[in-house]
Amino acid sequence: MLYLKTQNFHWNVKGPYFYSLHKMFEEQYLELAAAIDEIAERIRALDSYTPASFSQFANLSSLKEATSEINAESMVQKLLKDHETMVEHAAMIIVKAQKVHDESTADLLIQRQKVHEKTAWMLKSSLK
Repeated sequence: MLYLKTQNFHWNVKGPYFYSLHKMFEEQYLELAAAIDEIAERIRALDSYTPASFSQFANLSSLKEATSEINAESMVQKLLKDHETMVEHAAMIIVKAQKVHDESTADLLIQRQKVHEKTAWMLKSSLK
């Protein structure tokens, strides 16, 4: 959901900060695309089925779709909130993975958490 929303905002951002936000959103969705692949491969390595449809993503996600036109500042605010949510979710799942001694999954999530923290910082800094 975060990937799709970020790409949506990349395509649809406008205003005086168009170029910088357009480039930043592109960097973010490209990073998310690589992350999605890595997470999917980890799910398969754990011998589970990898969800791979928009309806499955919508059902599994706690993030909301972006379905209407919004201004650039609102885009940044929404992505900031979503990355902060991802940091919180990663923290919860890291604890669960460590409880079952799945250090590979915990490590993957720790790395994802760091990326989401950095992205949240960049987005927050863009609002000041």
